[in-house]
Amino acid sequence: MPVCIKSPPRMRSAEKCPVSLRTASEGHVVGEFQALGGPCEVLLDMPDLDSARHFVGLAAGEAWRIEAKFSRYNASGVVHQINNAKGQPVVLDDESSALLDFADSCHRISDGAFDITSGILRRVWNFDGSNRLPKPAAVAALLPQVGWHRVSWNRPQLRLPPGMEIDLGGIGKEYAVDQAARQLAAAGVQSALINFGGDVFSLGPRANGEPWVVGIDDPNATGRACVRSFTLRHGGLATSGDARRFLKKNGKRYGHILNPKTGWPIQDAPRSVSVKADSCVDAGMLATFAMLKGSEAEDFLQAEGAEHFIIW
Repeated sequence: MPVCIKSPPRMRSAEKCPVSLRTASEGHVVGEFQALGGPCEVLLDMPDLDSARHFVGLAAGEAWRIEAKFSRYNASGVVHQINNAKGQPVVLDDESSALLDFADSCHRISDGAFDITSGILRRVWNFDGSNRLPKPAAVAALLPQVGWHRVSWNRPQLRLPPGMEIDLGGIGKEYAVDQAARQLAAAGVQSALINFGGDVFSLGPRANGEPWVVGIDDPNATGRACVRSFTLRHGGLATSGDARRFLKKNGKRYGHILNPKTGWPIQDAPRSVSVKADSCVDAGMLATFAMLKGSEAEDFLQAEGAEHFIIW
């Protein structure tokens, strides 16, 4: 049976819950915990539950560390420090600087469509499945506070104009998956599947040499059905979609992927995009870029040569 990957939640601070273990019917151990705004799993092909608990704890610890450091909700974290600097420069550590370099590259590659300053638009957008659209004037009023080009980034020093914010939720969960995989690999684990709220990395095939099989959630019956499966031996898989975060008014659906230049949802975007890549960060980047392309999502992924699955 595949692991069915549901529409991913946003990165958000959460209470750390104990790690729980269970043995699946297929014989592998499933470690479960809460982090990064939702349920996380680590699947291990090993019979020793004590060893499995140790390894799941390593992955959970890394997820909690990254959440504490980069969630905008954590008052002691890096992002909170940046967002509350009131226009003063902030000097960042190497890990934070590397993430900002990556975000800067994504902004340039996407011609400004990927923008970590656009999170401030959440002040007027609440994708709760209702029909409550914001007033156009309210959206327009926030646009002067959106735009990575307005930010001064000269590694390791960042300066945001007063009133602007950054939000690393668009890359934080994928980064956490890859970092957890590195922790497990360094500890000697060779067969594991890491699933943080729909973003996945396979550290190696199952103990019998077979690949892990990962199912993709049906956005029309989320949590109840899978519409496609991917096999993973080593590498990442990420899904971006609007199954859980959307608005709907007068028969029109508004997904949560916003155009930072207009402040409004991307038009004609797919319901769901899943992409397979060498890392979870790369897979997430391609899936997000495809969503930002709207009706041209398929053409973009084909041109990139990425193995993918799109639901319209």
